[in-house]
Amino acid sequence: MDIEDLEPQHQKPKPKNLDEMSIEALGDYIADLESEIARARDAIAAKRAAQNNADSVFKK
Repeated sequence: MDIEDLEPQHQKPKPKNLDEMSIEALGDYIADLESEIARARDAIAAKRAAQNNADSVFKK
């Protein structure tokens, strides 16, 4: 067994150093994060809809 097999496959990204960012860059960063959150929420909604559709077919 390799040591790499013991490492987590998906590591969380390290937080950005906000002290180095300008006010404008921080605003852009927030906008990017909000966009990604909206994308994740849309994916959750789509997956829930697909699951509900599948449940309605298999449950009687």
